[in-house]
Amino acid sequence: MRLRPQRLLMASLTDDSLPVLDWAAWPTRFSIFTGKGGVGKTTTASTAAVALADAGLSTLLVSTDPASNLGDLFGIQQAGAPVAVDGCPGLSVMNVDPEQAAHAFRERAIAPYRGVLPDAALANMEEQLSGACTVEVAAFEQFTDVIDQHAQQARFDRILFDTAPTGHTLRLLALPSAWSGYVEEHPAGASCLGPLAGLERQREQFARTVAVLSDPAQTALVLVTRADHSALTEAARASAELADLGIANQRLVINGLLADPGDDRLAVAFSARQTAVIADAPDSLRALDTRRVNLVAGDVTGLDQIRALAAGTTLAADDRAAAPGVAIAAIGDLVDDLDRAGSGVVMTMGKGGVGKTTLAAALAVALADRGHDVVLSTTDPAAHVAGALAGDAVGRLSIERIDPAAETERYSAEVLSAAGDLDAEGRRLLAEDLRSPCTEEIAVFRAFARTVEQASDRIVVLDTAPTGHTLLLLDAADRYQREIQRTGADVPDEVRLLAQRLRDPDYARLLLVTLAESTPVAEAARLQDDVRRAGIEPHGWIINARLADHDTTHPVLQTRANAEARHAARVADLAEGRVWGIDWQADTPRGARSLRALVAPAVAA
Repeated sequence: MRLRPQRLLMASLTDDSLPVLDWAAWPTRFSIFTGKGGVGKTTTASTAAVALADAGLSTLLVSTDPASNLGDLFGIQQAGAPVAVDGCPGLSVMNVDPEQAAHAFRERAIAPYRGVLPDAALANMEEQLSGACTVEVAAFEQFTDVIDQHAQQARFDRILFDTAPTGHTLRLLALPSAWSGYVEEHPAGASCLGPLAGLERQREQFARTVAVLSDPAQTALVLVTRADHSALTEAARASAELADLGIANQRLVINGLLADPGDDRLAVAFSARQTAVIADAPDSLRALDTRRVNLVAGDVTGLDQIRALAAGTTLAADDRAAAPGVAIAAIGDLVDDLDRAGSGVVMTMGKGGVGKTTLAAALAVALADRGHDVVLSTTDPAAHVAGALAGDAVGRLSIERIDPAAETERYSAEVLSAAGDLDAEGRRLLAEDLRSPCTEEIAVFRAFARTVEQASDRIVVLDTAPTGHTLLLLDAADRYQREIQRTGADVPDEVRLLAQRLRDPDYARLLLVTLAESTPVAEAARLQDDVRRAGIEPHGWIINARLADHDTTHPVLQTRANAEARHAARVADLAEGRVWGIDWQADTPRGARSLRALVAPAVAA
């Protein structure tokens, strides 16, 4: 049953007419916090968990995000079992680590056959279980373990999930039905998971999990968003798809709204932009019970600041010395740099919500304006690149999208066509294999490689998916080559050459995008370490939405602007001086004209 409609109060956000979130008001046993990357899911879920524990309810906070920063937030070492949080009696935190889950999943499937099957057969099983699909299934298995285990016992009064970005979350929540149906139709298992993976034993647990998630008396879904077009669109899409899965007990939280702008010019512009964006929100969100969370002045880390946020405090005390100013180049200098290169692939990477899509579109427009043939594409399942152009046509710029359904159909047809000499039974088995959930992963990866190949004679700008998904793509080239060979399909040159191209600094230029805030910078730093381990050197960093060069007397914005110096200094160190900056914009950059303006102005040193 859907929630009773409550109209969003769009017209007067500046006078706090949208109710402020009551952090401890979560009547259901289970709450799942989801939304587009970077909207503040982890902070929102963590603050709610602390408020519930402080209210006397034993609370467990679980992260299923591959890029979780719960450890950073609470200053603890994350673990795969509940860990008590010092200073907050009643609160425990745990992390579902996808890689550890996948390792355990593989070992459970393979261990009974060590010493029984030949080494070659064991190696084949390990190869079949090495893909990202196995990682996701294994992580979801742990997710269902937590739900199922705690649905049967009373150790915790409340269990909150801080989930991965929306596309990943939707796949996780969809898996119980999908995998139960697949096991029923294919009891021998799929080759991509290994015929001995043993999914059959999970069917009853999956069914119980679906029942809990669909029960409004037990589970609430909390859609966290910001006053941002893409975040609100993503929230609306997630709301509809999750309702179709039977999860209709939904609430909407709009995070980061500026309270009391007064007559400060920057604050008024900041609040006006938020109000305009929310007024343009998808109609479907207007039926949801909606609450606001006010913008805070500094980073929310540690129990004191989490409790301050729960109490409604927007200013965070910070006695650390300000860092000296650092040189930040104008974004136009980066456009000049890419213009001189003439061809190659440009990838915007970083934590979700930092502006990768907008920057990718702006760079693509600027380079097309300079006479280059440019392809703007995305590997992000949410695929907002076309929305950034708002329907505007730009000469010499073409927009693409890697569509998982279309790519899967294309890849499956190719494999079946190449298997013309198989008998009827062989074709039936191959078709069954291609219906497995892992086929989509292979097909999308091939499309990614095909898109990168286009950059040999033009510029390809790729808006990449949030960090975890991006790393799975970058880490997969050699593995996918072997997997494609296993199906009998040809290994295209673009797949075979992908890793080499991504490691060539004259062919691929990876740009790490961040905000001048601790979590996005830490996330981008981890990403830089990971891509360097893969033999890829980033081209540089972009600090987006800077407030430092705006004049303001508003206490929250002024404090945030002052704090940017420390984060910029760290970025400059991590980037070894290759840093470009973009000022915060009063108007949402949408459409060709505003995208051109975004990359044109200089940034003061």
